[in-house]
Amino acid sequence: MGRTTGVDEGMGTNGRGAAGTSGTAAGHEAGATLTAEVRRVLARIDAHATGPGRPAAGPESDAESAAPTTAGSASPAPLAAPGTAPLDALVTCFGLTTFERDLILLAAADELDPTTAARCAAACGDPQRAYPTFSLALAALAEPHWSALTPVAPLRRWRIVELDDDSRLTTSRLRLDERILHFLLGSPYLDARLHGRLRRTPVPEQLPPSYDLAASRVAEGWTTGASPDAPLLVEVTGGDLRSRADIAAAAAARSGLGLYAMGAEDIPADPAERDRLARLWQREAILLPAALLVDVGDLDRDQRAAAEAFLAGAAVPVVVSSEDPLRSERPHGAQVAVPRLDDDEQVELWAQAFHPVADLDEGELRSLVAQFQLPPHVIRSAAATVRRRLPHEDSLDAAELAWSAGLEEARIGMDELGRRIEPEAGWGDLVLHDRQTGVLREIVAHVRQRATVHQEWGFAGTLRRGLGVTALFAGGSGTGKTLAAEVMAKELGLDLFIVDLSQVVSKYIGETEKNLRRVFDAAERGGALLLFDEADALFGKRSEVKDSHDRYANLEVSYLLMRMEAYRGLAILTTNMKKALDTAFLRRIRFVVDFPFPAEHERAEIWRRVLPSQAPAKGIDPGLLAQLTVAGGSIRNIALSGAFLAAEEGDRLQMRHMLAAARTEYQKLERSLTPGEVRGWV
Repeated sequence: MGRTTGVDEGMGTNGRGAAGTSGTAAGHEAGATLTAEVRRVLARIDAHATGPGRPAAGPESDAESAAPTTAGSASPAPLAAPGTAPLDALVTCFGLTTFERDLILLAAADELDPTTAARCAAACGDPQRAYPTFSLALAALAEPHWSALTPVAPLRRWRIVELDDDSRLTTSRLRLDERILHFLLGSPYLDARLHGRLRRTPVPEQLPPSYDLAASRVAEGWTTGASPDAPLLVEVTGGDLRSRADIAAAAAARSGLGLYAMGAEDIPADPAERDRLARLWQREAILLPAALLVDVGDLDRDQRAAAEAFLAGAAVPVVVSSEDPLRSERPHGAQVAVPRLDDDEQVELWAQAFHPVADLDEGELRSLVAQFQLPPHVIRSAAATVRRRLPHEDSLDAAELAWSAGLEEARIGMDELGRRIEPEAGWGDLVLHDRQTGVLREIVAHVRQRATVHQEWGFAGTLRRGLGVTALFAGGSGTGKTLAAEVMAKELGLDLFIVDLSQVVSKYIGETEKNLRRVFDAAERGGALLLFDEADALFGKRSEVKDSHDRYANLEVSYLLMRMEAYRGLAILTTNMKKALDTAFLRRIRFVVDFPFPAEHERAEIWRRVLPSQAPAKGIDPGLLAQLTVAGGSIRNIALSGAFLAAEEGDRLQMRHMLAAARTEYQKLERSLTPGEVRGWV
């Protein structure tokens, strides 16, 4: 995780730290104020050195009245008001007493004033002790109290000052933490000990109205909380990681905070180390000031336990970013879901992103929105891609380039979930009855005209549910189901993603639904025609529930159908055994297309289309080849294998090559060639 350079690193969105200062002038002002305060404290050290003084206070001294009410508290005080000088802000934020304030100044003097060493030695009466110590502070400073030195008091709990040697509490050298020194001098930055764990999250220039409303809810969640005992934490769920971060950054900005992000997997499992990180960040959140975004992804049990323990103690604004709400018995804060952008917001996003690139008319914008459900940052990325390509493109116009860019962006996250095919086949490659072809074209029309029917004509408002385009392709292996899906994807300008349901189905209860969810969540961006192959692996007649696995299988099927019906694109199931499917499930599918085994004249036509015109052939007769009782998939295999055999011999493609290839294919199918199938071949 990288970081930017410069003074702005670590500062809030308004360029201010907890002291409310910014810039070089403010730094000089803070330095001048600190110098004056240091001189005042050193004057007390000098007075102790020359005057009668008084004995250093010990544990038995009267510290009760001077002890801070927040000493030993688990949480720092709220942020100081803007405009407060750094030293006063530090005192207010961490609940420091007058004595603790002066002790900080004494430690700062050791770094800023070269005469401090000699003055401390003189005050102690020991030339070997030429540095600030707690015993000197107790003796020389006003309103001393022993409790300031305890590990749970603010100075040491928040690592404002540190001891060189913990075994010698009162005589060890007191050092001011470097981050605190720079803060007092008006130089804000992210503590170097947090580098590598945190990254700065920029504030988006503009958010869609629904995202902006979500950001307001996050900011309100920090001030109100779910309950008095809940941590200062808001969960932002749904959407993608960048969208959640944009909403959180906008919420932080309107609260006067910056935002830093950290992955939950970077939270230490060791309790002591985790506590140190929590305290270091809480101190940093006060000094900057800033909020923290913790991204909770796929974690193992130990990582999740560490993350929950870290978040449970949040005393400064924190956002938990995750796909789903946290399941924890610990108290948690408000929950805000990333809203789904409506069509008007999507149109406005596309129009704004592409305005500097090219003018897209209303119809072109609506077509993009109907197909692609992309978050704002991805739409801007698509526009940037078009901006780079447009000056060098001769064949595609801006609208076509926008579609292509949307397609490329939508592919992200899909490739690992299925097999992607960039479709090449057209309607001319299909050999089907007119009835089946007509249904396929009707399906394409349903997908293509969604924007018109659902939005312009208002059907989305009256129907509300079941608007997804779903289809079932039923037929034997090789009858053209996948080819038909490829043709439709080509017609619609989409990728074809094939998801093998036999690989998705898990023997572990709940895992199948989780796998299906990953597929649909990734596909929701659009740009894909989903083909779920081997539906028989999940579907079946489940009306009789014998055990918990059968009951859960029903839930898995219902979940699949529910997501298919809600999917913005086209989702197709394929099966070799339509009769094995429950009719109750079939009623929820909008289209059912049967792919019959091809008749002889259809097989002849498939042979004609499979054999390229440029292939050298001698005596190849599609009519004789059609005597083979195989489907289109096997026909393609035989044609290709025969061509390789002919090429290996250096001869033209002949029927004898096809015969050898057919024998191999039939062996694979565990069938035998009959004399009638090869009559007249040789």
